[in-house]
Amino acid sequence: MEAAKESQLFSARSSISTRRLLTGGRLWDLLAALVIGFAVWKIFIAPRSFEAAGTHPAPAAIYQRLHGEAFRVADGRGRVLFLDFYASWCEPCKLELPLVEAWSRAHPDAAVVPIDVGEGRSVAATFARRYKLQNVALDPNGSARPLFAVEGFPTIVVIDRNGFIRAKWEGLNPAIALAMDNALSSFER
Repeated sequence: MEAAKESQLFSARSSISTRRLLTGGRLWDLLAALVIGFAVWKIFIAPRSFEAAGTHPAPAAIYQRLHGEAFRVADGRGRVLFLDFYASWCEPCKLELPLVEAWSRAHPDAAVVPIDVGEGRSVAATFARRYKLQNVALDPNGSARPLFAVEGFPTIVVIDRNGFIRAKWEGLNPAIALAMDNALSSFER
């Protein structure tokens, strides 16, 4: 009789802990599904969402390049222009900038301009050398933040051949080359 009671007690405790484990396991499954869903959205869906043509004209911003000459956003007309806003202290920028630079070298028909925001020339120059960045423009006063609605780094703004902002991608995207390919093929016509 005593053994039967102990067996029932053990069975009840085991059942309770199994339910807790399954509930906790289900919670982790749900969390994993949400993370995977966000990653799919960030990498494959969001970069394919473009604003309607002619909605937002690009601001007539002018920045100095690292080597002294002026860069005018309006000079990008006739080509798809990617403005890559970053800061040297931004860890995700350090991961994404080399991907963007590699894509830029492979696609000379597009214009890619990395823009260092909020930092002086010497800091920007050191960072550009370290990461082998080309055509770097400077925005030491941070005017890009209100002009292009840059809220965080990295941020890439895509401007079509007619000078209209068609997309803005914020945050690290490991598949940024895929997003840039899609934008170039959509807007170079």
